[in-house]
Amino acid sequence: MYIVWATDIHLNFLNKPGREQFLRSIVQHDPDAVFITGDIAEAPTLHFHLQEMQEAIQKPIYFVLGNHDYYYGSIQDVRSAMRHLSESRQGLTYLDGSQVIQLTKNTGLVGQDGWGDGRLGNAEQTPVRLNDFRLIEELKILEYGQLLERLGKLGDESAASIRETLSEALGLYEHVVFLTHVPPFKEACWYQGQVGNDDWLPFFTCKAVGDVLSELMKERVDRQLTVLCGHTHHEGIAQILPNLRVCTGSADYGAPYVQDVLKID
Repeated sequence: MYIVWATDIHLNFLNKPGREQFLRSIVQHDPDAVFITGDIAEAPTLHFHLQEMQEAIQKPIYFVLGNHDYYYGSIQDVRSAMRHLSESRQGLTYLDGSQVIQLTKNTGLVGQDGWGDGRLGNAEQTPVRLNDFRLIEELKILEYGQLLERLGKLGDESAASIRETLSEALGLYEHVVFLTHVPPFKEACWYQGQVGNDDWLPFFTCKAVGDVLSELMKERVDRQLTVLCGHTHHEGIAQILPNLRVCTGSADYGAPYVQDVLKID
């Protein structure tokens, strides 16, 4: 089967003709399904943009959410709304870490948003402050020390969510594809062909998820895991283990594009 993968498409930056052009670029590949690894839009318009995509593409869309998808909303409310949308709208599947999807006889799919959990790099002294910290309900009320604690908790929740589901998938399939938004390893946090520096790493990697992936894949050397992620807007491939590969997608605000067309056996 053939899968179109796109990431960080930020559809809220486009007018209707721009969105239609992007959607046509997906349709022209005639994929069997579409993967979106987060930053689809912003909370107030996320539902609309996903429905518009599904109506235009008419193929299954599997997606996770990125930090921008929670802007002007709350993490809890947005996730609840996306679960409801997945249950009520055929062709849209929000991968929240709870389900294993069969793609082919040999390949399964899992997904979880992930979150920049502040554990890599220099979180205590970095001057970097994301818009997340003033535009997401659960984060904007926190002092910086409390914020770092909350980010760590979000990372831990993502890791716990995916542990059982990925273990199940590895028991069923020779190859598993894992969709997430935030790179789970330092080596996958690309910026202009290099690994991001210590000021940016805290908010552009999810160490908790990476630790789980490494642990499970060291136990299952007979399995292959491909991770698709985004968030940094710069592309690169990191081979973390012989059986664990992370592909980070690129993006430009206002000009979304197909990152890759994947052949899944």
